[in-house]
Amino acid sequence: MPIQVVVAGGGPAGASTAIAARLEGAPVRVIERVTGSRHKVCGEFISPGGRWCLEELQLWDEFAALGPHQITRCKLHLGKHCKEWRLPECAWGLSRLQLDTFLLDQAARHGAEVVRGEAFDHRRQDLAFSGLIVAYGRTNIHPPGDRIFGFKAHFEGPSNDAVELFFDASGYVGVSGIEAQRTNVCGLARESALRKYGFDFDAFVRRSSSMADRLAPLRRQMRWVAVGPISFSFPGNRSWPDQVYAAGDALMFVDPLTGSGILNALLTGRMAGLAAARGIASAEYLRACRSLLRTPFTVSSALRSLTWRTAFYGCTPYLPGQLLFRWTRASVQRASDLCAQNWKLSQ
Repeated sequence: MPIQVVVAGGGPAGASTAIAARLEGAPVRVIERVTGSRHKVCGEFISPGGRWCLEELQLWDEFAALGPHQITRCKLHLGKHCKEWRLPECAWGLSRLQLDTFLLDQAARHGAEVVRGEAFDHRRQDLAFSGLIVAYGRTNIHPPGDRIFGFKAHFEGPSNDAVELFFDASGYVGVSGIEAQRTNVCGLARESALRKYGFDFDAFVRRSSSMADRLAPLRRQMRWVAVGPISFSFPGNRSWPDQVYAAGDALMFVDPLTGSGILNALLTGRMAGLAAARGIASAEYLRACRSLLRTPFTVSSALRSLTWRTAFYGCTPYLPGQLLFRWTRASVQRASDLCAQNWKLSQ
């Protein structure tokens, strides 16, 4: 049987694509350039909507068995000000090492052919496909000016049910629980600020008393992982050929401070798999993604701009926490309605 859906990239977006297409009955080949899962710079926060995605992919019970950390509160620290609220539904913390391995294994279990250790080459003539999903992560763009870098490490010690974000003019640091009672510490910072600390991330994350207090009972258990420079992009800034569907960070890269990256990967991956398997035009798929992600991208970009301006910090107690949380992530209900009502199987 000829390969009908080819997926370039085996991360959350690519694996979700593969599973969604297999559930539609399409043959799938996943091409992943690395031979095994690895630590990646990520907040490792799965928004409440992620449960809907996993249920639609028939993975929720298996995911829950991995022991993801339950997160029910959010705390924003802007300078000396703090805003706390309860999340509308439970969120989850799971390391990318666990998540990526789990999803790609599940893609194989659903019948996808998974090829590891091979870089995708669009010039290959032996890949006959009805849909090509580009899901190999963000494009490396080097923006001008004070560049932005990301970093992360896992810590051992007491954990709680809150995701905490610490902001100042240099950037931000996020702290939240993951599986096995560990804590993920992940941040985004200007290159000039990191240089002041000699790129010593241990010193950088403890540069304020509030962050130092939060991290005091924790002990780092792995080397820091860093990535960059980072740029932000909205879907639609790049056109894609017919039968090519971008998903996850290849489609757009939204501000990580919102904690919606994994949700976006699961959601757009599933949509890309459905679109490719059902013969939906890639232009129509892209229009749907633009509609779903426009508000989250716009609000997230505005928040990033504000949180790096200390004059804004006095407004922290008045921030509408639950509304901001809702505005910075795609609506899974809209995605569900779109796929169920408008994306019919091609004849």
